[in-house]
Amino acid sequence: MVRTAAILSGGLATRLGPLTERVPKCLLEIAGKPFIDRQLTLLQRKGIQHVVLCVGHMGQQVEQVVGNGKRWNLQIDYSYDGPELLGTAGALHKARRYFNDLFWVLYGDSYLDFDYQAVSDYFDRQGADKLGLMTVFANQNRWDKSNVIFKKGQILKYDKAKQSPEMLHIDYGAALLRTSAMDLIPTVPYDLAHLYNRMVDAGLMLGYEISERFYEIGSSEGISDADRYFSELDISSSG
Repeated sequence: MVRTAAILSGGLATRLGPLTERVPKCLLEIAGKPFIDRQLTLLQRKGIQHVVLCVGHMGQQVEQVVGNGKRWNLQIDYSYDGPELLGTAGALHKARRYFNDLFWVLYGDSYLDFDYQAVSDYFDRQGADKLGLMTVFANQNRWDKSNVIFKKGQILKYDKAKQSPEMLHIDYGAALLRTSAMDLIPTVPYDLAHLYNRMVDAGLMLGYEISERFYEIGSSEGISDADRYFSELDISSSG
């Protein structure tokens, strides 16, 4: 089981307008709790022990709220972009010293409740000659634009910029990466989507289909959806 996860939380969140002018997106309150609290609670429950928060925009606020992770029984380290944004792949490259051979990559605006153990075990069995694994979801353009051609257990194409009718799946938002994948980053800033694109085209990325839907707070619709989900979840768990 891979027990280290990087959470990419350094974006400017400009799509959310005034909501994130003074607070980073991952600290937005969803059903009464900061979103990152819900993420870290989930990760600890799934067996993650070490989290690296890649932060940039108002990252000090994140560190003030989360601290060293003791509240969640997690070890938490921080990697700051610095004066200039590094891009999602660039942020991972800078945080490389915190990772062993294999680590999870997650986004600071996504809640992904799936079987982390099963995915990790699958990579152990099938990923000897791969640099990573992308989880995919049969989205069919329901919650966002589909960007993956996934057939018979294989990712045939991934492209966020050029969608095609054959793309019925979407990048679910959780991946496994080897640290050696960072060697494919040609320059900084660099986007993770470009790195994934290169890995898929080179046959270096496994695919794994997830059936559980995702929740995200990257849009006003997503925030409303997540708020309803967690409100109902909190009521059921307290009852």
